[in-house]
Amino acid sequence: MEIPVTGLVVCSLESDGRHSHKLYITSWDGRPVHVHEFAGITSYDVGHSHEYEGFTAPAPTGVEHVHEYHTVTSFDDGHTHVIRGTTGPAVPIPGATTTTYSKVVPW
Repeated sequence: MEIPVTGLVVCSLESDGRHSHKLYITSWDGRPVHVHEFAGITSYDVGHSHEYEGFTAPAPTGVEHVHEYHTVTSFDDGHTHVIRGTTGPAVPIPGATTTTYSKVVPW
């Protein structure tokens, strides 16, 4: 099975000759896609907390969907944590939309 995907690739050139590529998907199977930004601070535990931020994986717009997410916390108290999981579907509420999420946080 083949699914048509469109997007763009951004090539970043560094002064030392290294480069990197970022892939931005703009449609999946003919449907536009979108991402969500997330950020926050973990609870204060064992004398410290961590900051985190990231973007969800792309998902189709206009249909029921979920997003995968993955990020690494700030380096505090000599360590980081990986946060990853899957959001739940959108839950309509008056004047806004919210989602639930599940997470995997190896502590």
